Amino acid sequence: MRKDWFEKELKKYSRLTGYKKPEKHSNAIKLDSNENYAVSQEFLEKLINEVKENMDVREYPLGGTEKLAQNISKYVGTPKEMIGVGNGSDQIIDLFLSNFASKDTKILTSDPTFGFFEERCKLYSIPTIKIPFDKNMTLDLEKFLSHSKKANILYLDTPNNPTGFQFEKRDLEKLIHEFRGLIIMDEAYVEFSDYSIMEMTKKINNLVVLRTLSKSFGLAGLRIGYFVANSEIIDTFTRVIQYPYPLNAIAIEVGIMALQQSKYFEDIVNLVKKERSRIISNLRQMKIFEVFDSKANFVLFAAGGSSQRIYKALIEQGIAIKNIGKIGTHEGCLRVTIGSQDMNSKFLTAIRDLLN
Repeated sequence: MRKDWFEKELKKYSRLTGYKKPEKHSNAIKLDSNENYAVSQEFLEKLINEVKENMDVREYPLGGTEKLAQNISKYVGTPKEMIGVGNGSDQIIDLFLSNFASKDTKILTSDPTFGFFEERCKLYSIPTIKIPFDKNMTLDLEKFLSHSKKANILYLDTPNNPTGFQFEKRDLEKLIHEFRGLIIMDEAYVEFSDYSIMEMTKKINNLVVLRTLSKSFGLAGLRIGYFVANSEIIDTFTRVIQYPYPLNAIAIEVGIMALQQSKYFEDIVNLVKKERSRIISNLRQMKIFEVFDSKANFVLFAAGGSSQRIYKALIEQGIAIKNIGKIGTHEGCLRVTIGSQDMNSKFLTAIRDLLN
């Protein structure tokens, strides 16, 4: 009987797709995962080497996450008691869903939203109410407000992945003020956008704002996530829910050093924003794509029936972008990460060559 139970459960989970990681393309310019290649690899290697010289990996990182939280608090201008950390924002999302949501709760979100979040809801059998993007690749605030009383949790990635859309600040503030359940705002790409609602956590006790060092700091491989919320949420999450050692010692110390040199990364963010404008402008000038505005470090464009051909042709030329598919009424959506200036130029040249 016990064996039958386990086999039944295993079979149920095996039917799920799970979060699909990008394909590995050898010797390709990697513009498919929203990593930040505008950050100098040599700069990061220098930080890592400095950390390794003073590191004893035989020891548990006692006090490490607390020290990291202190440096995050200086970076974001929020008290340390309002900072929690995790092994990437993915792990923080997972712990909130597995502990505060169930098949008896409902989550209000956009369609599409962050893929990992969607797959985790399926894993835990959490019902979702999804508000689709309209023909302009924007979201209808009134639809969210009209469904807000039906949901226990509101989750929005702001800016949204994969569209790059972000509500007007006053609209998002209105939604947050009216929603009565747990609010999770995923600001993974916020440094590339126009605003953050993080300050609202000081007055809104049901608001959790997720952040990461993967995007603007270019530390995706170290998996450093954090969130801002009221001190009661942070205390319970850190003391009871979170793992004893969620981050390894090297990631903690490199994260601290990166935060202490945040001016360098601010300059990188400004460069990415300029390059984003260049990509959008050039794609629109080609007059065959529908190119959407973006507040993140990527650009979404619809290529219709030509999307598969363009995607494969770019792979053959050594450039990997993300093949999204259909979003709402838009067929053949492709998403390109904003990389270094050289990477972006090679992408634009390759697109022009394909069209000619």
